[in-house]
Amino acid sequence: MYQNKITLTPRDILEKEFKIDTRGYRLKEVDQFLDIVIGDYEQFYEIINGLEKEKADYLAEIMKLKQELRNSKLSVEVANSNSMGEVTNVDIIRRLSQLEKQVYGSKSSNENEEVVEEMTEEDN
Repeated sequence: MYQNKITLTPRDILEKEFKIDTRGYRLKEVDQFLDIVIGDYEQFYEIINGLEKEKADYLAEIMKLKQELRNSKLSVEVANSNSMGEVTNVDIIRRLSQLEKQVYGSKSSNENEEVVEEMTEEDN
């Protein structure tokens, strides 16, 4: 991704050889090479700063999402605790329906048993 922006590799820098004049290395050649190295370092710093900014943005977003998750979990816990303690109309209707089945169901079966007994007594 950043390969096209960086001119030198570490191997290029390590293997760079300057020609030696009678007075030492050729100053112009060394300056040109150092200009390339400086350009690469500037690119590295831009890349690093951009990535650091991106990382900071991601960390901030992660913190925000974690806080939202905590708030959501808290809301669910509060809702669950409230729903367990409160009785709604639907709950009351269900309970009444079950009670009616138990009361009338057993009463009607008792009545049926009594009617059956009366019939058997009359037959005898």
